[in-house]
Amino acid sequence: MNTCDFLVIGAGIAGASAAYELAVHGRVILLERERLPGYHSTGRSAAVFTENYGNAIIRRLTVASRPFLENPPAEFTTSPLLSPRQMLWIAREDQQPTLATTLTEAQKFVPSIQAVDRTEAKRLCPSLRDDYLAAAILEPEATDMDVHAIHQGFLSGFRHRKGKLENEAEVIRLARSGSGWKVQTTKGQFNSGVVVNAAGAWCDAVGKIAGARPIGLTPKRRTAFIFDGPTECDFSSWPVVIDIDEQFYFKPESGRILASPADETPMSPCDVYPEEYDIALAADRIQKASTLSIRHIRRKWAGLRSFVADKTPVVGRDPFLPGFFWLAGQGGYGIMTSPAVARAAASLIVEGCLPKDLAAAGLTPEDLSPERLQST
Repeated sequence: MNTCDFLVIGAGIAGASAAYELAVHGRVILLERERLPGYHSTGRSAAVFTENYGNAIIRRLTVASRPFLENPPAEFTTSPLLSPRQMLWIAREDQQPTLATTLTEAQKFVPSIQAVDRTEAKRLCPSLRDDYLAAAILEPEATDMDVHAIHQGFLSGFRHRKGKLENEAEVIRLARSGSGWKVQTTKGQFNSGVVVNAAGAWCDAVGKIAGARPIGLTPKRRTAFIFDGPTECDFSSWPVVIDIDEQFYFKPESGRILASPADETPMSPCDVYPEEYDIALAADRIQKASTLSIRHIRRKWAGLRSFVADKTPVVGRDPFLPGFFWLAGQGGYGIMTSPAVARAAASLIVEGCLPKDLAAAGLTPEDLSPERLQST
């Protein structure tokens, strides 16, 4: 029962989605260190789907993920995974050159993105201050994501495909054994032909246990908090409002407002907590840009977004360790790119190439390979 074709380490969104795709190709065991999957970064996402975020490779993966999220398999979920939530990128007078550059780049991938004047921006979000707002970009096809439903859909689909999930199974040792791997955990030993390292912020730590060369993964803290919105108006249909330099954002969330300073503070892998300074910084920036009053923080949290040097996911076989596959460095893009990245991972593992639609979109295995990051 503890022998499989593919063993996936980490049951967050990366590992769960990859395990779901791999389960049609063989027996898969999914290991999770925590008591429940998704405890760390997956469960702490701001839950926004935007095609105007990240580098060109990220944007191609996001665009390729949209069809699945809009029309998932019938058994995947009983509720929509995406719901309407436009995105408004705002700029002060001194930020207008950045706004213009962003618009030009964005329209290469998403033609529906458009410049809007101050009047339209204020119609969409009346709290924006006249003396702050100079110009804006609207992404009309951005959406909210139901992160829980997406994650649980992958996990339930994985189980339906006869996959096995082991919680509280921390990896202690990884060693080559014949043509495969022996994986010692706190739940006992597992044997697998292929090991998929999808351990999130801990990917380099797991790689070290296996004897892999590091990919230079840096976990970075992202802070978020919830506060009460204005009582004098209905703000439930406001867009996500984000500073063009990504110094803050805010959006409606379950009758209140979710906000963040969009911080990226390097950290060691850990169960991360928010810093009061970051919350105060975001509150100050938001109150300068809008008439919102942040008097009481209802809830606060932080998560780790893990990046490598080029901020592109690492999806590929380790060039020096046979049967060891990296699925790491999703940064802040992991949920919205998960369908495409999972298909990429499964196809690279099983067939040695990317799915045809991803290749047609201009992606190559070399774009994602860990070999670009590991020294020889």
